[in-house]
Amino acid sequence: MQKFQRLSVIVLLLVVITACTPLNLASESDVIEPPEGWELLWNDEFSDRKINTSNWTYDLGGGGWGNGEMQTYTDSNDNAHIEDGMLVITAQKETLEGGGFNFTSARLKTQGLQTFQYGRIEARIKVPEGKGLWPAFWMLGENFPEVGWPDCGEIDIMEYVGREPDLIIGTLHGPGYSGAVGLSKWNRQDYAIADDFHTYAIEWDEDQISWFYDGEKYSTYTREDVGNRDWVFDQPFFIILNLAIGGTLGGIVTPDTEFPAQYMIDYVRVYEKTP
Repeated sequence: MQKFQRLSVIVLLLVVITACTPLNLASESDVIEPPEGWELLWNDEFSDRKINTSNWTYDLGGGGWGNGEMQTYTDSNDNAHIEDGMLVITAQKETLEGGGFNFTSARLKTQGLQTFQYGRIEARIKVPEGKGLWPAFWMLGENFPEVGWPDCGEIDIMEYVGREPDLIIGTLHGPGYSGAVGLSKWNRQDYAIADDFHTYAIEWDEDQISWFYDGEKYSTYTREDVGNRDWVFDQPFFIILNLAIGGTLGGIVTPDTEFPAQYMIDYVRVYEKTP
């Protein structure tokens, strides 16, 4: 009987200790292994219940955003939220009285919160399928409010347009080489990119920027490539994630494009070179 009582006390103590001890949910698979020659500088794994407002803020409103886009950006949970350890940006379609449609979506940015100059900027992403959808992972120069676009510089790490299901585009925009004459590289695959997650990254230093898709480099532009125009990529930039609808690059939304459409971001990471 005494043995049983002692055993019961020990079991009770173990239960109490376990209940009072915070669980360490990290496992070996959660450890971030930087690419060779790099070390982690900043990241968001979207593991919190809500979007981290120390990292992300919103662009709001409509008006085409300079590209004839159709969506209105909101900060609603219906358009951007955390789910299953991912940031989910959702484009919604609403039928209006009297005909026509209203599209809502979200555009998140690190402007005023997190900026970066040089390094490896990487995200693991699943783009949505459908004509007229235009998800992007990109950057603008921190001086955008003062000098405007394109003098601030723009780095498009990834643009995807639903009417070209096998195509990813990486582009530089700057003064004298913006819009349709930006320095751009098309990267085609032999499968539908929207079917799975893929990793998109740039490696950026003082004199050049290289683009990577699933770890494979597919493009490089250097300071010499802009000729006698200004190389404006020697300053801090902030990160943007958005899902646009229609527009000059997104194209026409067709009746078979399904809504809601979800753009899923597993993580965003920034690495600096190992000293």
